[in-house]
Amino acid sequence: MEIILIKAAQLILSLSLLVIIHEFGHFILARIFKTRVEKFYLFFDPWFSLFKVKKGDTEYGIGWLPFGGYVKISGMIDESMDKEAMKLPPQPYEFRAKKTWQRLLIMVGGVAMNFILAFIIYIGILYAWGEQYLPTTSVKYGIEVDSLGMKMGLQNGDKILSVDNMVVENFQKIIPTVILDKASSIQVERGGQKIDVPISDDYLAILIKSKVVLSFRVPFDYKVARIAKDSPTRDAGLKVGDQILGMDNQKYAFNDQFKSALRDSVGKKITLNVLRNAQEITLPMIVPKSGMLGIVLDQSNIEKIFEFKTIRYGLIESIPAGLSRGVNTINDYLKSVKLIFSPKTKAYESLGGFIAIGSFFPGLWDWHSFWNMTALLSIMLGVMNLLPIPALDGGHVIFLLFEMITGRKPGDKFLEYAQIAGMVLLLTLVLYANGNDIFKLFKYNSSFKK
Repeated sequence: MEIILIKAAQLILSLSLLVIIHEFGHFILARIFKTRVEKFYLFFDPWFSLFKVKKGDTEYGIGWLPFGGYVKISGMIDESMDKEAMKLPPQPYEFRAKKTWQRLLIMVGGVAMNFILAFIIYIGILYAWGEQYLPTTSVKYGIEVDSLGMKMGLQNGDKILSVDNMVVENFQKIIPTVILDKASSIQVERGGQKIDVPISDDYLAILIKSKVVLSFRVPFDYKVARIAKDSPTRDAGLKVGDQILGMDNQKYAFNDQFKSALRDSVGKKITLNVLRNAQEITLPMIVPKSGMLGIVLDQSNIEKIFEFKTIRYGLIESIPAGLSRGVNTINDYLKSVKLIFSPKTKAYESLGGFIAIGSFFPGLWDWHSFWNMTALLSIMLGVMNLLPIPALDGGHVIFLLFEMITGRKPGDKFLEYAQIAGMVLLLTLVLYANGNDIFKLFKYNSSFKK
């Protein structure tokens, strides 16, 4: 429960910050062009608000419906659907009375702030923490793959050489590269030979849905750091700090070999060989249906086994590096959006809502991870708002560009109907994404109980 609360707190803080920054972009440009802003709200306030205060012409407040936020700009058809105000003659301080290029800048102000914020965060992250990653060439024992990876044709111990014959420097970017670039093959070294592993569209679709397909192979090292409350090893007598040496007097070279042996022994009685206080003991137990021991391993030796690469940046150096990371992230996210509209990949089935987004935050409060996730969400919010859907900034931008090109302004009635259609579409997408979360949650719980 504590982990869920920490994840939820990080999600709420991150989204609140992003909404305020986004709406501030609209707000500040509206003020620059002397356009009246009637409301500036975090969250929505149908019927009532949790807090509000009026300063000048603007009411600042916090709504009770935590699905974003908004600024209400005078003389603009937006989610407030204030039709009565639009029937009155235009006033000099209203949005509709401003020049087209000014209205366009006001509308893109929110998206611009999201991208600027992401760049600033990435610069700060690189300056404060630098960049650490595991080079693909340092994965000296090869990879460890799950059942999906094996079906694709990968094997434990394979050393990945390239994706579509292009070297991927960062090991953690191999699967994202396969998905985002819709790669057709992975090149691996197996038994001293180079082998080409093809990737079909069907497997690409499954990869998008999967959380883990491959990881780096680790020498057998089962030192216990934590034991779950419902772990069968707790009843068997296992303790934190114990070193599992093997089972049934069988020793293993790599972790995946031990895990495979456990899966093959589901429902059977085994004996764990354990080292405790320099003495070897045996602990009998029955392997549960999950085929897992329900323990967390001590990972302190990982950095000693593998040569991680760390890059440190000075203040000046972090600026171009942060900008580069921001541009690459935008490019990758655009590729992922493109995948959603590709029927072959079925990426639309992986759309998630607040539960999916919250799950990406760590279970412990970690500022490095928090700011990384916030920067990514800022880019996601910016890109999504640029989609040409009425009710989003991108929809307003399309209408303004049409006006600039043709010299004709869309009628108020048309804009009203477009706004309603856009809001219905957005609500449908929100319900679909969050419904997907709930469906996956129930599916996971039901499969876990089995």
